[in-house]
Amino acid sequence: QVQLVESGGGLVQAGGSLRLSCAASGRTFSTHVMGWFRQASGKAREFVASISGSGDRTRYADSVKGRFTISRDNAKNTVHLQMNSLKPEDTAGYYCAGTVLSFSTADTNWLRWATWGQGTQVTVSS
Repeated sequence: QVQLVESGGGLVQAGGSLRLSCAASGRTFSTHVMGWFRQASGKAREFVASISGSGDRTRYADSVKGRFTISRDNAKNTVHLQMNSLKPEDTAGYYCAGTVLSFSTADTNWLRWATWGQGTQVTVSS
């Protein structure tokens, strides 16, 4: 298992950009499918994006497709979420997650993901 620590959240105006980072400890990072989820106040946790262990496959929620980009650097044990054209509805706590399930099995259901960071807050003002 890996341990995850997110950074990069903050307050930004609508239309702006933020880049979230997730640093992982452990020597098995490259075997983990990594993902980002978010949870707005009073709402359920929802899938944002995921990336395969090698980085060759990605998956995005329809709500962020074309605006967000997930990437990873296995040499540095990091995964990033570049968020552009931010909207007020993107406001949420963002959580980095990891799983040893295959990319096809590691779907959008957060209950299938075993490892979580503590989260970082993103607030988008209108």
